[in-house]
Amino acid sequence: MSFLEKHKKIETNATLLLALSFVVVSIGGIVEIAPLFYLENTIEDVDGMRPYAPLELAGREIYIREGCYNCHSQMIRPLRDEVERYGHYSLAAESQYDHPFQWGSKRTGPDLARVGGRYSDEWHYDHLISPQSVVPESIMPSYAFLADVSIDGGRIGDLMATHRFVGVPYTDEMIENARFDFVEQATDFGDTGITDRYPGAQQRDFDGNPEVTEMDALIAYLQMLGTLVDFSTFTPDESR
Repeated sequence: MSFLEKHKKIETNATLLLALSFVVVSIGGIVEIAPLFYLENTIEDVDGMRPYAPLELAGREIYIREGCYNCHSQMIRPLRDEVERYGHYSLAAESQYDHPFQWGSKRTGPDLARVGGRYSDEWHYDHLISPQSVVPESIMPSYAFLADVSIDGGRIGDLMATHRFVGVPYTDEMIENARFDFVEQATDFGDTGITDRYPGAQQRDFDGNPEVTEMDALIAYLQMLGTLVDFSTFTPDESR
């Protein structure tokens, strides 16, 4: 009996096909899942990673609320064309404090995993006000209203406490100072407490408006994406 005849026998017998499919899927599942039980941690610790500062966290909530993830992924695959265009491939550690993570394959617009620092605050402001003014071929809608919505961070401490409940290592000090740090990052009064609690946090008026707005928060979030890990010194752990 030839191979094709044997295969035809399987395809024409629903019970046999189902049983063999179950065996194949079970073997694949075991190969994928079993090693996880022997690993202490599936996420490599990477220097520089920290929880989001309050203003950045608020900006991330706005990013999710407005559905930005529908057109922009935050996951650079280890493929030559992606690395050359977007930068170093994404690390699991970079998403360890994301609930939910922003991975994906849908890219109506470019991947944003390394967008932090690539453009000025003014560019982001103009892009969000009128995308076509800086990228004529863009089909992105305007988010100009973000510049008109003031936010005071009154509930940011509660949001941080919720994230701590699911594993984000926010300390009592971080939560107690949440509202102060929220305002401080966007107004830059010169206090160093926020940079002590969140190393590398960028302090400035992100949108040119003295009030803290949703535009401030979103730009603060975008400007930190991909900036926490120093890839000039990063060496992957080959033992994992």
